[in-house]
Amino acid sequence: MHVLVAPDKFAGTLTAVEAAEAVAAGWRDAAPGDELLVRPLSDGGPGFVDVLHHASGGRLVEVPTVDPLGRPVTGSVLLAGDGTAYVESAQACGLHLLAPHERSPRTTTSYGLGPLLLAAVESGVRRIVVGLGGSATNDAGAGMLSALGVTPLDEAGYAVGYGGAALLGCARLDGAPRIRGVALVAATDVDNPLTGLYGASSVYGPQKGATREDVLVLDAALARFSRVLEEGLGSCPPGVGELPGAGAAGGLGAALFALGGGRVSGIGLVRELTGLDAALDAADLVVTGEGSFDDQSLRGKVVAGVAGAAAERGLPCVVVAGRVSAGRRLAAAAGITESHSLVDAVGEDEALARPAEALRALAGRIARQWSR
Repeated sequence: MHVLVAPDKFAGTLTAVEAAEAVAAGWRDAAPGDELLVRPLSDGGPGFVDVLHHASGGRLVEVPTVDPLGRPVTGSVLLAGDGTAYVESAQACGLHLLAPHERSPRTTTSYGLGPLLLAAVESGVRRIVVGLGGSATNDAGAGMLSALGVTPLDEAGYAVGYGGAALLGCARLDGAPRIRGVALVAATDVDNPLTGLYGASSVYGPQKGATREDVLVLDAALARFSRVLEEGLGSCPPGVGELPGAGAAGGLGAALFALGGGRVSGIGLVRELTGLDAALDAADLVVTGEGSFDDQSLRGKVVAGVAGAAAERGLPCVVVAGRVSAGRRLAAAAGITESHSLVDAVGEDEALARPAEALRALAGRIARQWSR
């Protein structure tokens, strides 16, 4: 039996690569005669660079940078052999870098993404693909632009502070981006605009610690900043804030578009570079998963993409997750045959304390059910 193992990350516990290895190990324990195809996945959020490096190699360059509160962290730039570099915004802007009490999108900054982009530019590449997702920031990329040499200023000509709320006082930009004509591409499956009811602040701000009052302030600040981007950057398209994906990663999409960047599907790119379609064509069964499988998982995330591709080929698709709360009918309509929860299998404490072992054991149980 040919089994394709293609999970996303289990946020907070396992990377996509670690999750895939745990499932594969458990399956081999129970069904050593089966042939496994292991393809860890990402949609552009946390784990993007790790997944691409696992799939296609390339050279990783470690880069010192800062987290959303300005503390030192280390990120990675993946240099492929075709003149393309891959960067993951979550390595500098990720929500996972902050403790729950530290989350405040009014003040967190995307500055740390700038040094990663500059390192990629200095390496001599012609194109940089930036994976967007899982951010703790809501500053429309203003911090990143500062690191690239474009400083947001207030009416008096002073640099505005870091964080989304400070952009209420932004009047203009100063300087030019130090990107040397390198093409930028935002990799994301989020199609939210920058502002409004479906914008970055309203939809994702509460997940990052924003109160209702914060959301109103941040939405107004980002609306102002989008006008500043259009006036201050010749490369910025008109109506940048309304473009699909402008609201990705707290508005980093808008900043990349303002720098002349384009957009690709994150899962589509990973699907291509990991050879997922060929693996699907060779499979009899697909196993995917993520940390929390809920109804939102069925709206453009990795699990939905894998299940849809499996359904197109008439393949059964099994989901393993830390938690499962997705409705059965919705899951079935998306192409998912069945789903299994680590919390239900071993309890929450064990699932959090020993996630790899718990996932391995659960995969073994599933293998005994499915293997021929």
